[in-house]
Amino acid sequence: MSASPPSLRQQIRFCTSSDGVRIAYAQSGAGPAIVKAANWLSHLELDLTSPVWSHLIAELSRKHTLVRYDQRACGLSDREVADISFDAWLRDLEAVIDASGAERFALLGISQGASIAVAYAVAHPERVTQLILYGGYARGKLKRQAGDAVRDEAETLVKLAELGWGQQNPAFRQFFTTQFIPGGTPEQHRWFNELERMTTTPHNAARIMRVFNDIDVVDLLDRVACPTLVLHASGDARVPFEESRLLAGHIPDARFVPLESENHLLLDTEPAWLRWRDETRGFLSANAPADPVFATLTPRERDIVELIAGGRDNAQIAARLALSEKTVRNHITSIFAKLEVENRSQAIVLARKAGFDSPAA
Repeated sequence: MSASPPSLRQQIRFCTSSDGVRIAYAQSGAGPAIVKAANWLSHLELDLTSPVWSHLIAELSRKHTLVRYDQRACGLSDREVADISFDAWLRDLEAVIDASGAERFALLGISQGASIAVAYAVAHPERVTQLILYGGYARGKLKRQAGDAVRDEAETLVKLAELGWGQQNPAFRQFFTTQFIPGGTPEQHRWFNELERMTTTPHNAARIMRVFNDIDVVDLLDRVACPTLVLHASGDARVPFEESRLLAGHIPDARFVPLESENHLLLDTEPAWLRWRDETRGFLSANAPADPVFATLTPRERDIVELIAGGRDNAQIAARLALSEKTVRNHITSIFAKLEVENRSQAIVLARKAGFDSPAA
């Protein structure tokens, strides 16, 4: 089981969407912003110590300020809402971003959150620096296939949620759990079963699923203008692998990464999670927007800033870079002048906000 690191903290706040619905959002970590579009089955208060989610939250908060929120009718957000629709979800994302103060940021979409992230990136291209889509889709179930049999199957699943979601007996919810994390441990399955019960009502679960089935943002894909990373588990039982191939095939210059897993939500004990982590880190680093404050630094000075931000002293930096301590001091004097800071502490704060290294947990 994965547990949230003791040092990881979050601040939960509320903002109001355009129709008056209160949306709960949380911020954790420090550095350039990553905004996670809401996906179903989240609860801000429970997710931080989740055996299913916490490693993802900790990873994204490691060198960034992570902004995430509970979808309307779920978690800590308002449960009794008149409007559950794709347009309402997009407006909620806009409200959270504005309330968080993030101006330019990387945007992450998981599962149905991918379609919302795509719609936001197209509507606000000036704000999204990078787009990461995992296990996502541009077409809901009823848009991928036509026919009465497909519609009957989709409605049967909706009814299953409506009848069994709120029962103490987890048998109904276990069906959905095994789609999300078939490779999970009994403890992870129990936790996810309970999350399903606690995050929303049976009635809202059915309403949400009906909206999922009719999502269609295919026409928006070729209008995405930012660097995009698309990842998908090859054995995903919840969302077909082909749906991410469609995303990557239509988004200009998108990079596609297949992952060897049967889990819709990657668990921290599987190799696919390490691949996801490394690919995402590399993508965020390689495509990070240039910070004008650091643009004047030489490559050697950037190496030194990285080590300063990681808490190394002059002797450790000298040993690491095979330099004399006098040379390190001269570089640091130049760095302070270029960054317009007076001391090491100010340089560390500025560097960490820009995404340079942070102390080991």
